[in-house]
Amino acid sequence: MAVAPSPTGVVSYRLARERVVDDVRAGRRTRLDVCDASAELRRVVEHGAAPTGDTCPICEDASLVLVTFAFGPGLPSSGRAVMDTADVTRLRQRQRTTICYVVEVCPGCWWNHLRESFPFGRRRLATGS
Repeated sequence: MAVAPSPTGVVSYRLARERVVDDVRAGRRTRLDVCDASAELRRVVEHGAAPTGDTCPICEDASLVLVTFAFGPGLPSSGRAVMDTADVTRLRQRQRTTICYVVEVCPGCWWNHLRESFPFGRRRLATGS
C-alpha cells in the first residue's frame, strides 16, 4: 500500500537510485550487491505492495512494486509497514507526525531502493503558557 505524500516535504532519492543503476550497468557493482531485499521486505512485498507499472532497472524483466514503512513516536523501532487503507487512516489520526519511507522493490530479482520519504499525519501543536 502506498501512502500519498503531502505536496511539501517530500525527499526524492532518484539521483542516488540512478547512480546505483549506472554502477551496475558499468560493472562497478554486481546484481548480488543491489538485489538484497531482506526477509521482512520480501514478506511485505507479498502482502502489501502497490504495483507501479515500471520495469525493474536491474533485471529488466519484472515490474516494480512500492512498499511504505512508517516510523515515529509510538511505533515499533523497526517501523510499521503500511499494508492497507486502515493503516493509512490510523497514521492520519496520530497526533504526531510520522515519517514515511517508500521503497521500490522488484519481486523478480529483489532489487530494492529507497524512492522517497515524507512526513505524514498531524503535528502536535505546542501550547504556550
